[in-house]
Amino acid sequence: MTRYVAILIFSFLTSCANYGQLTYITKLPKKLDENSGMAIGKDSTIWFVNDGGNEDKIYQINTKGKILKELEVKNAKNKDWEDMAQDKNGNVYIADTGNNANKRKDLVIYKIPDPGKEKGDKIEAEQIEFNFPDQKKFPPKKSKLIYDTEAIFYAKDSLYLITKNRSQPFNGKALIYRIPGKKGNYKANYLGEFIPCTDTSSCKITAADISPDGKTIALLGYGKLWLFTNFDLSNFFEGDLKTIDLGISTQLESISFLNNKTLLFSDEQLNKTGRNLYSLRF
Repeated sequence: MTRYVAILIFSFLTSCANYGQLTYITKLPKKLDENSGMAIGKDSTIWFVNDGGNEDKIYQINTKGKILKELEVKNAKNKDWEDMAQDKNGNVYIADTGNNANKRKDLVIYKIPDPGKEKGDKIEAEQIEFNFPDQKKFPPKKSKLIYDTEAIFYAKDSLYLITKNRSQPFNGKALIYRIPGKKGNYKANYLGEFIPCTDTSSCKITAADISPDGKTIALLGYGKLWLFTNFDLSNFFEGDLKTIDLGISTQLESISFLNNKTLLFSDEQLNKTGRNLYSLRF
């Protein structure tokens, strides 16, 4: 057991600050006011990115909320960084896929080698460029604002993308796509869609991850969690679905599996709330 995992477990047992079903772990650093994605390193430290308008950097944090390291990501630009994913070799994927107005034609996912092994203060990225071939207008009409993407995960050599619905009127639909997890320029392969729920305040997908054993996929919304099991990756949204009301209404933007049964969450700073790291054992 690493020192950081021990600290985290201790936090589970001793924390008295509960937020709905989530257990508070720590306040994140001020530099992560707009944190939008996380990935857990092999040493159980946590890597974070901020969303658009912030620096082209990833930040290594421990479970006490201390910044251990900052790395500038070369060959990359933070137009609107959102979710992060990780493969079993430690490579990290940064989704520059935020697309609130559905106008972008430069969607890209940056792939960097295991940042925990980087000795300097910069790290080189490869570019995985893609487009949604079924989007014909930039932007589409309000009823078709369905191409913002804030949720990705990596599985079996591929990246899976789940869109964040901004349609007006809101219909709750989330689209699922797949692209190769290697350098190139791709047309995203449409896999299907599902409707998690239809409440505009809590039913937009903001982050995703898959468990280390590959048996559970977690999707996050503003206050809701959707867990898929007993699935085939090509249509995981048709697997068994469990919906959890987290009992919290902050701007939850990031999720990552600590182990097969424990999830970590974070939220952005919004007024005087948020910028916290949380956990949930399910």
